[in-house]
Amino acid sequence: MIMTVNTLAIVGTGIMGMGIAQIAAQAGIQVFLYDAKVGAAEQGRQSLQAMLEKLTAKGKFSDDELQAMLSNLIVVQELSQIATAEIVVEAIIENLDIKKQLFAQLESVVTADTILATNTSSLSVTAIAADCDYPERVAGFHFFNPVPLMKIVEIIPGISTQQSVVDALTNLAKRMGHLGVVAKDTPGFIVNHGGRAYGTEALKILGEGVASFEQIDRILRDGAGFRMGPFELLDLTGIDVSHPVMESIYDQFYHEARYRPHPLTRQMLVGKKLGRKAGEGFYHYENGQKLSTATAQDQSSEALISDAVITSVWVGADLVEDKTQLVDYLKSQGITIDDNDTPHPNSLVLLAIYGEDTTNAAIRYQIDPKQAIAIDMLTELTMHRTLMPSIVTQERFVAQAYALFSSSKVNKDLDSTQTDAQEAVSATLITESTGFVAQRVIAMVINLGCDIAMQKIATPEDIDNAVKLGLGYPYGPISWGDHLGASRVLLILERIYAFTGDPRYRPSPWLQRRAKLGVSLFTQQAIH
Repeated sequence: MIMTVNTLAIVGTGIMGMGIAQIAAQAGIQVFLYDAKVGAAEQGRQSLQAMLEKLTAKGKFSDDELQAMLSNLIVVQELSQIATAEIVVEAIIENLDIKKQLFAQLESVVTADTILATNTSSLSVTAIAADCDYPERVAGFHFFNPVPLMKIVEIIPGISTQQSVVDALTNLAKRMGHLGVVAKDTPGFIVNHGGRAYGTEALKILGEGVASFEQIDRILRDGAGFRMGPFELLDLTGIDVSHPVMESIYDQFYHEARYRPHPLTRQMLVGKKLGRKAGEGFYHYENGQKLSTATAQDQSSEALISDAVITSVWVGADLVEDKTQLVDYLKSQGITIDDNDTPHPNSLVLLAIYGEDTTNAAIRYQIDPKQAIAIDMLTELTMHRTLMPSIVTQERFVAQAYALFSSSKVNKDLDSTQTDAQEAVSATLITESTGFVAQRVIAMVINLGCDIAMQKIATPEDIDNAVKLGLGYPYGPISWGDHLGASRVLLILERIYAFTGDPRYRPSPWLQRRAKLGVSLFTQQAIH
């Protein structure tokens, strides 16, 4: 029988602690607020009250609901005053020794039946519980900031945690309006683990000189549908927060190549280019607002358009559907299609390829690389276009491709034929890369999600929900793989891995088996 929680204690009344207190009070749970710093708990309650009163004035709560919530928030001065709490949630500094000291204190105060939960984002729950008299009642209960808006919480059993504790926390999460996902006690759990691919791969692409950080952000935001570009996100989070987490997870996984950090963020940390809060990170900021400037790459690309004269276009594609889509698009723009087996010397050659650079694709298609421009068809043509010349592509063909894909208008609403539904879609020219920006990042996100599933850190459904809700991705990694097609994602990774030899790109066995069988990435093996 799952316990029903009526009393909860929060130890640590900072932003996270008070966020948890808010959703608990809203759920009708009596909440004890304690902080070792004198006056901090009362200050936290006053700040929360002021915020709740503003929400009430806006009609979010009734006066009766407000008074009920406030009556549930009880400040206590001594740790002994939380003795009657059925669950204690710790939300203090991320320091293992300090947390272990607190849990020892808590065990001297609460009953043997009290559940002790830690809001740790990066420390081992098993390590926190190791010296407890009753490690079986200790679990992770990891929320995300801002707690009331981020409707996800990771529930992490340690090696000794009883199932009844997991069930109680899952039930409590649901009562507080959050989805509880159960994760194995591994570095980064689900969300911080699953989020490694986005920033680290973007940094690697930047380090290779494939594109500027502004261009990478634009491609992934406008083309792939991420809420923020990776460098915008790093600036928002702060390099002083993000880089140590990158190093910590890399070290905890014994230098697994998939999690390899980049030297650039270490340099920025040392140089105090910490992001938005410092006024400078990847971008510059004034009064917290990002200052945007056109990059040199963009300016040189724009200068190409005036000289572009397109005669005809020859299309090569790895997938039949990509060729069909490109030909239909070109015809809609009034472009003549070169249908010859070998391209005419004056034809622009468009190659829709995966996990490959333009040079190698041109050799594979047996066409002149001086005519070739590759285009990324992993992202929708109606969102953003990424173009990649070879290192020898003639400038006239680069100009033709950029003019063709940066100045056209498309129906944003594919069901609409109205002229006013048409909008200009931008394009980005990048230098040669083994796989495009979006291909590399999205494939790595999906591959890592598959690897987390293979390690049974969580169920595929919980991984998908946790990453989507916790990181704001347009899809969870598992459903994204199904949406794009597992075989296409596998092709990207296999080609990059074969060309670079870098083990970070090795395809997960979970992905390989399901792609080759043509089944969903959610498919789990039935054990009878």
